[in-house]
Amino acid sequence: MEAFPTPFAHFAAWLAEAEKSEPNDPNAMALASADADGLPNLRMVLLKAHDERGFVFYTNYESQKGRELLANPQAAALFHWKSLRRQVRIRGSVSPVSDAEADAYFASRPRDSQIGAWASQQSRPLESRFALEAAVAKYAAKYLVGAVPRPPYWSGFRISPISIEFWADRPFRLHDRLVYRRSESPDGKAAWTSRRLFP
Repeated sequence: MEAFPTPFAHFAAWLAEAEKSEPNDPNAMALASADADGLPNLRMVLLKAHDERGFVFYTNYESQKGRELLANPQAAALFHWKSLRRQVRIRGSVSPVSDAEADAYFASRPRDSQIGAWASQQSRPLESRFALEAAVAKYAAKYLVGAVPRPPYWSGFRISPISIEFWADRPFRLHDRLVYRRSESPDGKAAWTSRRLFP
C-alpha cells in the first residue's frame, strides 16, 4: 500500500473502488459515540460528503447519537469493504454542518424521506407502528403542496479527523496498515504524516 499526499486523496481513491465492487451502500460507516457515562454506542450511518474538512453524515439532533455528539463532540467511524478486503478507521472531533449545507442536502432527499424526518421522533419510545404511520400521514397532509422544509432538529455533523488508518488484507494475517496523523504546521494549517503499523 502506497501513501498518498493526504489521507483524503487516499480515501477518495478507495471509496471510488468500493463504489464499483460493493453490492450495497459503499458509503455505509459504523459510527461510534459515547454517552454521559462514557459508555460507547455504535450504529451504521451513511456518509453523504467528504473533503479535506472531514466526513459528513446527517441525523436527527434529538436522537441518541445526536444528543451524545452535541454533548461530547468526538467520534470514531469505520468503513469496511468486504469485497475489497479493506477497512478505514477515522477518529476525530465533531461539529455541526452549516444551515446552508443541511438545507441543500435535505432538499435533495426523496420527498417521502423528508416527510419521515418530520414524523419520526428518532430513538424515543414508540407506542405502536400505527402511531408512526399516523404521524407520517399527518405531515404528508401538512406538506401536501410545495417544498418540504427542513425540520429545525434535523441536520448534519462533520467529523474532522485527527487520525485515519487504512487497512488491507494480506495472506497469513500479515496485513498492510498505514495511519495518517494530523498535526499543526507553523502557519496554523493542518499537516499530515503517515506511518506503517505492524499488523
